[in-house]
Amino acid sequence: MTQPPYGQVPPRGTVQPPPVPGQGPVPPGQYPGQAQGPYQAQPGQGPYQGQQPPYQGPPPQGPPPQGPPWQQPPPSYPVPPRKPTGLIVGLCLGAVAVLALGVVAIVSLNRGSGPSNAGYQAAPPSPTSAYELPPTSGSSTASSAPSSSSESPSTSVSAGPHKILKLADHPILQDRNAGLQNLVCNLPQWTSTQDGAEAFFTAASKCLDAAWGPFLESYNLPFTPPALHFPTGPSFDTECGTIQVGIATAAYYCENNLYVPFKGLQTDQYGNNPGVYLALFAHEYGHHVQEVAGIMDAAWQKIYAAGQNSPEGLDMSRRKELQAQCFSGMFLGAHVDRGGTITRDMYNKAWNDQETRGDNTSRSHDHGTNAHYAQWWRAGAKDNRIADCNTFAASASDVS
Repeated sequence: MTQPPYGQVPPRGTVQPPPVPGQGPVPPGQYPGQAQGPYQAQPGQGPYQGQQPPYQGPPPQGPPPQGPPWQQPPPSYPVPPRKPTGLIVGLCLGAVAVLALGVVAIVSLNRGSGPSNAGYQAAPPSPTSAYELPPTSGSSTASSAPSSSSESPSTSVSAGPHKILKLADHPILQDRNAGLQNLVCNLPQWTSTQDGAEAFFTAASKCLDAAWGPFLESYNLPFTPPALHFPTGPSFDTECGTIQVGIATAAYYCENNLYVPFKGLQTDQYGNNPGVYLALFAHEYGHHVQEVAGIMDAAWQKIYAAGQNSPEGLDMSRRKELQAQCFSGMFLGAHVDRGGTITRDMYNKAWNDQETRGDNTSRSHDHGTNAHYAQWWRAGAKDNRIADCNTFAASASDVS
């Protein structure tokens, strides 16, 4: 393969954040508004010319190749000296006598109770490798090691694409050069109607599929697009329960299903601002990326173990939500100014809108403060590097 499956390495720093009024250029690596109070931006600035790191190849697909199992070489014994023939005959007769006595002893022992292993225990199975081995062509398993016929199906490793239940050490978060391919995305003009919203988000989902699908598949993850739903009532049913449409529910994700109730978009407040709606939709799609990768399952395991409303459970929930924010920023940063309909004006308005969302607005503690909501979205949007979205490795002070 001459290039990574997710396309050519995306350039770093192709998107400049809107400038801060009354201040000079933003130093590289610093987010506008960081330790500067509320950030207000002006649209329409030129592109940032950053440094592009050297491409280091496609993401790893498993452990380094291993050689054949090491085996103990057979011992070398000294050659015994030749013995006289008469002595050999005598030794043979003695061996026959000992053998006969042994047979008699074995028969007498077997007349007792059932067979016993005399304290012998089978050796425990060797520990499972921590690596998820990639499949080999023509093989139905990821390892050539023999398996017992009584092995539970849940313990066998599938050779096909499968989730990897990891968080900070998840494979997709390790490559500093990995990002979304810069693509053209064409969306219909936004109209604040039920039909207009459905057409807009349906087209946006196709662009998100084209961006995230090849990226996830390059890591042997089982990508399938989420199913879209456009509820029209005051509530809607999901596998996660019945969801009430309101200020806090502009869009919702649950188990491979993405719901966008038009009445939750608050179009009377946001008006004709498609960049705001696109960033919100890309956030919920970011949860689908987590679901496909296995990050979502791993996070919920931690949340359930700690308790959803415990400090540890709320911390894990914030890390999950803030990563979806970063994934949303990555998508807009990779597609703005590429010749499609995701314009610089849409990007700038989405950039500024992030400070209006978060726990300060919703008065909750499970999504992150408004400042952190903006910080993580902008981290993804500026450089389009998924390693910058590793909220699970961040300090607690960055995900409060």
